Amino acid sequence: MAETVQIGILLYPDVTQLDATGPAQVLSRVPGAKLHMIWKTRQPVATDAGFSIVPTTTFADCPQLDVICVPGGAGQVELMADPETLDFLRRQAASARYVTSVCTGSLILGAAGLLKGYRSACHWAWREMLKDFGAIPVAERVVRDRNRISGGGVTAGIDFGLSVAAELSGEEVAKSIQLVLEYDPQPPFDAGSPEKAGAERVARLRERLAPLLESRRKANIEAAARLG
Repeated sequence: MAETVQIGILLYPDVTQLDATGPAQVLSRVPGAKLHMIWKTRQPVATDAGFSIVPTTTFADCPQLDVICVPGGAGQVELMADPETLDFLRRQAASARYVTSVCTGSLILGAAGLLKGYRSACHWAWREMLKDFGAIPVAERVVRDRNRISGGGVTAGIDFGLSVAAELSGEEVAKSIQLVLEYDPQPPFDAGSPEKAGAERVARLRERLAPLLESRRKANIEAAARLG
């Protein structure tokens, strides 16, 4: 019988659901995995997709985790100034085997002081903001630096999940999970990165994202200042 592996994924209001559910779908299939969807209460948490996810445990009841994963989302901005959440992450990170993130979840880890001196991935639009926390931004789908593992934007959470599964149980298990999920990406368009999408399309998207960019920049500066 496989040893129990305690895996926790943070939830919070306006989380990007695929940042959380992509890794959850993969990591729930790791032998011995006990998956926890964590928030302050067990009340349903609204995601950015118009539906809610019900937490399975709270900060207070959560066991010590082997893997703590922080997803991204617009709600990340407020979370970076939330002492209760940041303290929870610091406590878990102190003994976790792997401290991980997907998309802008890496900025939350940065705000908790958990990425200083580490290489990290993030969504391409916000990646450079990692520097505010002494982290080293890397333009890759999945980045590992010691026990920090991070995924890039949104869909990279599936690649990230498979990478973590391989760390926990070996490549053969991870490959079997990939096959069971029939994860064989063949996107209808080749526009999934700034380099492939073209400068004009990127510029239009950056214009649309400008208000969120400004709020994230402000939250980053304030969070970095609190870390001293």
